[in-house]
Amino acid sequence: MSLPRTVLVTGGAGFIGSHTCVELLDHGHEVVVVDNHQNSSPEALTRVQKVAGRPLVASYDVDVLDRAALSDVFRRHPVDAVIHFAGRKAVGESVRMPVEYYDTNVGGTVSLLAVMAEHGVHRLVFSSSCSLYGAAERVPLAEGDPVAPTNPYARSKWMCEQVLADVCRQRPQLSVYALRYFNPVGAHASGLLGEDPLGTPDNVMPFIAQVAVGRREELAVFGDDWPTPDGTAVRDYIHVMDVAEGHRVALGHLAEPGMRVLNLGTGVGTSVLELVAAFRAASGRPVPYRIAPRREGDVARLVADARAALDAWGWRPRRDLAEMCTDAWRFQLGNPRGYAA
Repeated sequence: MSLPRTVLVTGGAGFIGSHTCVELLDHGHEVVVVDNHQNSSPEALTRVQKVAGRPLVASYDVDVLDRAALSDVFRRHPVDAVIHFAGRKAVGESVRMPVEYYDTNVGGTVSLLAVMAEHGVHRLVFSSSCSLYGAAERVPLAEGDPVAPTNPYARSKWMCEQVLADVCRQRPQLSVYALRYFNPVGAHASGLLGEDPLGTPDNVMPFIAQVAVGRREELAVFGDDWPTPDGTAVRDYIHVMDVAEGHRVALGHLAEPGMRVLNLGTGVGTSVLELVAAFRAASGRPVPYRIAPRREGDVARLVADARAALDAWGWRPRRDLAEMCTDAWRFQLGNPRGYAA
């Protein structure tokens, strides 16, 4: 089967989406982006093209819930495959805004599937999440382990996977990879692309970077009484360019109909305090922090069993924690106020 030539990336101006656009352009794909910029900057797409040295085919300010506008994008371009990132992604916010999370994440995926069917597009890589494993009794987590999401964000991703599986059973030509990636961090090595959330960051790495650069006073560490070696939550951090590469590699394996699930992770657990120490070493800056109460919906440990991706694709992440921190700091130092500066 030939590789998809023109790839539609929903949420392509976001953190993972923008890095994936660079990865696709670097490997010869033509890229069309849709993004409503609810939590992203159009400047990211300008930088994508600068980093890649190639233009996007087009980018559209479109919400995936707007089926008519989305269908018009498909009508304008001969889309071969879709990578679906567009959605809301913050655990804490999802607890406060469950309706919005189900509407955007589940509703947006249903809308996309309807438009893909309308235009005869049958290949999809879905951006899922490790969060749907929930409060796992053991780690590392393999794809066959029980799913037990603990918050609306995670439940919305699990619902999306169920929708995709049901639609694959109804549409025998549809081929889907759902990638449950763990905690993406870092930035493009150029320093031009990175994580720049609008407002207060909900993820730990951009918060640490903003503290180190002097944009924020201190990091809140949510809980020091978790059942982990230092009492802080343990996560499997994976470089955003490895996540981007994983999505690009998945496109080349959309040969068989049906839905497949794979983890993207390193298999290495790092606590919040270990991450703080690694960032201090990379930046040479202090990162003051305070201990805060646990957040509702959080869990103690999420670490991937990453062997299935290696077995299926011969692929594994290549970048370590030091490189993740160094690249994130390079972006933050060069963009102390983010893309808006």
